Amino acid sequence: MKNRLKKVGIVLFLVVVAIQFYQPVLNQNPDQDYTNDFIITTNAPSNISKLIKTSCYDCHSNNTDYLWYDYLQPVRMFVEKHITDGKKELNFNEFGSYSNRKQQSKLEAIGKQIKSDEMPLTSYTLLHRDAIINEVQKQELITWINSIKQNSLSEK
Repeated sequence: MKNRLKKVGIVLFLVVVAIQFYQPVLNQNPDQDYTNDFIITTNAPSNISKLIKTSCYDCHSNNTDYLWYDYLQPVRMFVEKHITDGKKELNFNEFGSYSNRKQQSKLEAIGKQIKSDEMPLTSYTLLHRDAIINEVQKQELITWINSIKQNSLSEK
């Protein structure tokens, strides 16, 4: 039994080492064009800008700030899946290129998900404590999002 556990341990170790060689493309784009970026197109105040960048941009933009353990497999695959899914749903770097209707829909969804504590994901905030949105910040963000929705509707 002891010999079998040793063999299983060696195999697991070799698998972990082998998967380190699989490294998906990083979600980093140093040549990013920011003209359609959410913060620029909405003219977000600095407190809102900082909050959104800290709590949302790693998964919902074309530039992720990776931590040291994000480069280790299988963590890397998990992180990249979150980023891919997040960008499919909303990419803040491309917000200005969305139709007005899509922008309104995304603003509505952002407000609802923040209000219901769906975003940022708990799995993200467990390791990124600075991404936690407290109640005061949550209310500021929701109020600001609602004002943007009103302003863009009144401009029509």
